[in-house]
Amino acid sequence: FQVSEYFKEKAKERYKIEAKNSELKNRHGYDVATSSGLLGMQIQGAMTIFAVNLKRILKLND
Repeated sequence: FQVSEYFKEKAKERYKIEAKNSELKNRHGYDVATSSGLLGMQIQGAMTIFAVNLKRILKLND
């Protein structure tokens, strides 16, 4: 399975996801959800990504 073309394509995509996840966790403090439930996790994730994008926009304006 690991030598199949499907696996190689998915591995490339997964690398990008893991890199973004690492950036959010290590640079921007994305951690374990403070609220319970799936909705709380989704809101925390959305707010973290929004804050990161806002930081990037402000940095580009400077």
